[in-house]
Formats: sequence, structure tokens, C-alpha cells
Amino acid sequence: MNPLLNRTDLELLLAVRAHGTLAGTAAAAGVVPSVVTKKLAALEERLGFKLFQRTTRRVVPTAEGEALCERAGQLVQAFAQLEADLLERRTEPMGVIRIAATFGFGRLWLGPVLAEFQARHPGLQVQLQLTEQLPNLAVEGYDGAVWLWSVRGQRASEWVGRRLARNQRVVVAAPQYVRARGMPKAPADLAQHDCLMVRESDQRFDTWALRRERDKAETRVRVQGPLSSNSGELVRDWCLAGRGIMLRSLWDIAPQLASGELVRLLPGYAMWDADIHWLAPHQAQTPKRVRLLIDFLAERFKGEPWRFRGAAKASGPRD
Repeated sequence: MNPLLNRTDLELLLAVRAHGTLAGTAAAAGVVPSVVTKKLAALEERLGFKLFQRTTRRVVPTAEGEALCERAGQLVQAFAQLEADLLERRTEPMGVIRIAATFGFGRLWLGPVLAEFQARHPGLQVQLQLTEQLPNLAVEGYDGAVWLWSVRGQRASEWVGRRLARNQRVVVAAPQYVRARGMPKAPADLAQHDCLMVRESDQRFDTWALRRERDKAETRVRVQGPLSSNSGELVRDWCLAGRGIMLRSLWDIAPQLASGELVRLLPGYAMWDADIHWLAPHQAQTPKRVRLLIDFLAERFKGEPWRFRGAAKASGPRD
């Protein structure tokens, strides 16, 4: 006895509903529209009821078609999960890993590490999306994100998080600025300097909360300056040109500190709010390929390689 439905039928239903037209469905599948029309008509005849109302412009699911599509989505997802589980039983992991990350950290630090990871596991495909806004990971099909903050509050239960590395934001300037304007001796001195600010929508950008490393005491300083931008890269360029003092993540300016293009000011102080985290939607079981990646990232970043490259050039008295 032949089954009424198979996986190909379910995928056809979902494709037609997603594209809204038979022509669009055919184009996505790389076939002529008549192929999709015949398959859909044959399926409706086999089931005994109409699945889509057709007009000259689009097709819309009937009540029966919508109900069937809902179940089809669950079944196709279950098929995909079953296949992923079977693939993971092989010695060499296979499949696709989709990750999101911010532009700067993704390009400078994450990209090379991902290339190394993929070379170790040639059966995997790694897709990295660089973005400044954290996507809706579950809805958009991401396995996770490497991000510069962790999730707190009521939504934290919806996420899985792991800190991959500590990081700090430090106060720096170009040597020519220090020669012209002098070295701040204490956080309060920053109020008398030209400070370059990154405008971020989720926090007040003109107040720097600096924590003293010796005893963790925090000092909040209201800073000012003629230049600010929503682009951290542009602010870094201004700082390198000697236009002011900047507060910037150590991972981002480690090469410039090592080369002497920038010097660290107030070395006994930093902002400790920029640790590197793995974020993912909560799920019952993390696929093996993703677990391998998370462990690999944690191993590569645990030594905070940016501290190595930036530690040599620090100026000013230590508190």
C-alpha cells in the first residue's frame, strides 16, 4: 500500500506556502511551473481535498492546507534533526554551523580561529555572519553567536551562554596627544581632556565607569570632547591621529599598543564589561558539531591572546 504522503510532498507544501506562487516555488526548485502544478494537483487528488486556493497572482492555503502545513513543518524539522543525529554518529562530524558575530571581533579574531577549526574538521561547513545587531538566532536559523556581552534578566532562561574569554576596555591615546596635552594622573583628570566617544544606544556614552584593578573600586567620570561617532572604527582612527583619548576593548587595539601607535593611560583602571561570550537559543540538546566548536573557541581564547600583543606598551603610573 502506497502512503498518502511522503517527505517530498511535505516539502512541496511548505515551499508553496512560503513562496505564495507556483511560479516562485518552481523557480526556487529549478523546474518549470508546470511540474509544480502537476505535483500539487496529484497530491490534492490523492488526499481528496483542496490544499490551496489559486488566483492569477498567488496561492493561499485552505483551512485543510494550513493545518497540514503546520504538521508538515514539524515533521520536516524532525526529519532534519534525525539526519543530523545520524550524521553525528559518524567519526568525523559533518553538517553546517551558522554563527553571528560583530564585525570587529569577527574579522580580527574569530575569523582566523574558525578557519583553523574547519581545517581540522573538513566535513563541516562554517558560515559566519558579521553584524552589529544580534539576530533573532532561533528564528533566523543560527546555531549561536560570539558576542561581547551576556544575557541577563528574565530572558536569560531562554538562552545558553558561556564565557569564552575575559576582556576589558582600556583608556588609550596616541603619543602625540600625550605630548601635547599631558598624561592624566587619575580618572577625574579625564574631564579636562578631549575624549573620543562611541555613541551606543543602550548606554550613556559620555560617562566612563572605570574600575581600579587593585581593589575593584569603581569611579564614574563624565567625559567630553568635540568628536563622537556610532562607529568604533572611526573613533579609533581619530585616536590614532592624536585627536583625543579613547576607551576601547583591548582585543581591538592590541596591535597598536604593541607597536607604540597607542599608549595605555591610567593602567591601573579599566572597564570590565566587554567579555567574549558564546550565546545560543536554549535547546534540549546541543549538536555535537556545535559542542566541538564551542570547546575549540574556549581553548583558543582562554589565554586572551590580545593581552599578549598589547601588554608591552603601557604608560603612566600604576595605582
